[in-house]
Amino acid sequence: MKTVLLQEKLKEGLSAIERISSRSFSLPSLNNVLIKTIKNFICLEATNLEIGLRWWILAKTEKEGEIAVPSGLFSSFISLLPNEKLELEGVETNLKIKHGAQTTQIKGFSSEDFPVIPQIKENGAVLFESGPFCEGLGQVIGVPSLSASRPEISGIHFLLQKNQAVIAATDSFRLGEKKISFEGPQKEEVSFILPQKTAREVISIFGEKEGPLKLYFSPNQVMFEFLMTESLHPKIQLISRLVEGEYPNYQEIIPTKFETQALLKKDEFVEQIKLASLFGKKTNEVNLKVDANGQKIEIFSQSPDLGEYKSQLSGEIKGSGIEASFNYKFLLDGLLSIKSQEVFFGLSGKDGAGILKPNNAEDYIYIVMPMKSS
Repeated sequence: MKTVLLQEKLKEGLSAIERISSRSFSLPSLNNVLIKTIKNFICLEATNLEIGLRWWILAKTEKEGEIAVPSGLFSSFISLLPNEKLELEGVETNLKIKHGAQTTQIKGFSSEDFPVIPQIKENGAVLFESGPFCEGLGQVIGVPSLSASRPEISGIHFLLQKNQAVIAATDSFRLGEKKISFEGPQKEEVSFILPQKTAREVISIFGEKEGPLKLYFSPNQVMFEFLMTESLHPKIQLISRLVEGEYPNYQEIIPTKFETQALLKKDEFVEQIKLASLFGKKTNEVNLKVDANGQKIEIFSQSPDLGEYKSQLSGEIKGSGIEASFNYKFLLDGLLSIKSQEVFFGLSGKDGAGILKPNNAEDYIYIVMPMKSS
């Protein structure tokens, strides 16, 4: 293989590739990046057997071929070079890098030892706008928690409907649900569970890109694909295994009626919960007492060692007065994931679920369960 390309383009691809390549002692080949030169492209590949990544870069190829080299060393070396043309050449199992007047050689490995990344059949794709999709995914990404006994709730649930995706995540104490439109349409409903780690990589890799993001799916894996604007040739493909199991029927816990409804300023709510959290760190508990007649919510937290905090938050409140305690971390996570300046806060009883959502918007909801009364 022999090709010429720009350092900044190679650096961009390697920064993502290095995160995917595994630090494995039992399978050293997973520590490598596979470099392929194909026509006018160089393709970088890495996998940890759960996630696979392909990244194409425009290049001037003189000789097609492929070689595997340690991803960490290669990425670190390229990142330290100035932005100039680089010449990569495979000589047996070594990679020669010509940069300026210097030549560096990295010891590589045969590409035959590199694991094959599965190729999902490119049919049944739906088309998202990359930015809004990743922003929506980011609203639920922090909700799941690892569970050995219930691995299905460790991931993000996708339900592809006619022209929208309903994505949801829960850790059994709280739940976030986001609806994102796509181009399709999808003829029949399809559901799957995306690993949380994959979802984080999707946001990291595609979040700042502008353009269409294709989602392909099969019974046991999915592929996210971003195309080059000029040629519509794939630029990035991220392939992932799916989480096995059946996702819980979370719709049953979404409240439909509320004893109390409040419309509050989000920034003020966040500020008051953060202040209260300073006095409730041992139990994570903050108490909310709704005074519907006074159109306010009293916020209270205390610690035998530190003291107590009490404040009032005014808003538009309907319904009956109610008092409930919540984990302040869960409340903050929900509030900070909402983009609007005003939030709807609904309470369905002292021991019932509370719901947070943007005012005048139905595409996102966040549900949090109260802490048990002692």
